[in-house]
Amino acid sequence: MSQMYIVTGCAGFIGSHVSTRLLESGEQVLGIDEMNDSTDMRMKRWRLEGLRQHSGFSLLKADIASSDTVSGVVARVQETGSTPAALVNLAGRDGAQASVTDTRRYLDANLTGVLNMMDLCTQLRVPKFVSASTADVYGNSSVGPLSEDSPTDAPLSPYAASMKAAEVLAHSYRYMHGLDVTMLRLFTVFGPAGRTDSSVLRFVRQIANGEPVVVYGDGSQERDFIYMNDVARGVLTALKPVGFETINLGSGSAVTVNTIVEMIESAVGRSAMIEQRDSSRADVRTTWANISKAHRVLNWEPRVSLEQGIEETVNWYIANREFVDSLDLGISPAGGPGNHRFDDSAAA
Repeated sequence: MSQMYIVTGCAGFIGSHVSTRLLESGEQVLGIDEMNDSTDMRMKRWRLEGLRQHSGFSLLKADIASSDTVSGVVARVQETGSTPAALVNLAGRDGAQASVTDTRRYLDANLTGVLNMMDLCTQLRVPKFVSASTADVYGNSSVGPLSEDSPTDAPLSPYAASMKAAEVLAHSYRYMHGLDVTMLRLFTVFGPAGRTDSSVLRFVRQIANGEPVVVYGDGSQERDFIYMNDVARGVLTALKPVGFETINLGSGSAVTVNTIVEMIESAVGRSAMIEQRDSSRADVRTTWANISKAHRVLNWEPRVSLEQGIEETVNWYIANREFVDSLDLGISPAGGPGNHRFDDSAAA
């Protein structure tokens, strides 16, 4: 017998992949998505078209930061007469630099939104809550590999601070309400149909089209890149009862941005024209996950190599080139604040 799952941010990069896996396994998904313009709406609609091919999918267009959303979902679920097996929260605002100039919106989405979704769990007696956090909570206070007990009390951006605050709030809900919670600290997620402002997709398009590749800083910054299929599998594995846990999902290794550019050059078969710009104070120097806890608690580890993931992303771009080339990848004019970031979290 199929079960119902609530997935927020279902039209987002991670949310659409998780929803698809649930639907393909025969489950029902109530997707919640504000359908905001934080990234190109055409990509979100493209992902939704795929989800709507499944009879078990239904969509509620709503903002998780609004209390009206909670009452709307309660009414909709009560009409079905069933209790959702879990709520997977993959909505929110992503990006360190943008949070500096739009802090209140980030707090609404990433903190108030989590509060509302946990209230929804208590009202509907949903037993499990899984929510995306970010590797940015570690800031620059530790040298990798970063484990879950590394310091997280010095976030560099309002984005990171909002995610850390959500983790702390979730811990209190576990204590006060008995809600089973897993907070997943996601590292740099990439893959086909990725966020339109993510670094890998942008680099692929720029190199393939002979456009300047914008690199912020000298490219020696290290990132832990994790392929989307592994992340989606990790999110579903995290549905198991654990009490309360924060768990890293990363590849367990770090490479420089320059290395990523070189790997994409090889996969595309074309050299990059590098355009260097100043880095942002909101960016962390290194993200590198210690994933031993994910293996111990969830029996999870990544299966897709970085080389394979890059190749799959390039192949997807080639197959969908006309569509992707029409999208706004958030590339800012020289000196502008956009596009220095690296996609490492969930967003609608």
